[in-house]
Amino acid sequence: MQKVIDKDWFSTWFDSPYYHILYKNRDFNEAENFINQLFEYLKPANNTNIIDIACGKGRHAIQMNKLGFTVDAFDLSENSIVEAKQSENDQLHFYVNDIREPLKTNAYDLAFNLFTSFGYFSDEQDNYQAIKAIADSMKTEGTFVMDFMNVNKVIANLVLSEEKIIDGITFKITREVKDNFIVKHINFSDNGNDYHFSESVKAITLNDFKAYFKSASLNLITTFGNYNLDPFDVNTSDRLIMIVKK
Repeated sequence: MQKVIDKDWFSTWFDSPYYHILYKNRDFNEAENFINQLFEYLKPANNTNIIDIACGKGRHAIQMNKLGFTVDAFDLSENSIVEAKQSENDQLHFYVNDIREPLKTNAYDLAFNLFTSFGYFSDEQDNYQAIKAIADSMKTEGTFVMDFMNVNKVIANLVLSEEKIIDGITFKITREVKDNFIVKHINFSDNGNDYHFSESVKAITLNDFKAYFKSASLNLITTFGNYNLDPFDVNTSDRLIMIVKK
């Protein structure tokens, strides 16, 4: 039987305890090193106001704050924000918010959307709306950093099936490319119950992003291909990291 993907899958899966089990081993050192590299490149002033959009549990925002900056961050997942709020201080605040709505308008010198936290919507207009919301949240002359997967390399090297055993749960994972979306199906059983979730991320190319940015009066400045900020190569780079100006 063909699996039907819920168009709002992200609102339930990202808030599920099983999501946090499956991805419990996120690399915090990699996140810290990436932020350090970015800030060395961007050289933001001490009074820079920052927004981290779709922040998850806040690992990138926390590192930005450790570098001495005032950071707001938000995510749609209430459970992720509950955990992130444990790290709040006077210069670091976490909120529940939808990426299609600006948290604040004309408020931020630097905006970040990191670790492929984009492209989840089935309706293409939602992607345009999200980019516009990000632009609206930024001050004039503000900078936006978008970190997405390099879909060309991901599709060329797609792992069609694998199993991961984490906390005694066997996650059976299959992947496919369908209707220009990269889809991951996740099946597992726990406490006598069977579960199925799907992640569906649009295969957004650099040219697609250029169209999004143009629609929101944003200008692409440069691209990088990995967390060491090496040049982007459409066939070999692991990431598509874009530096954009308002």
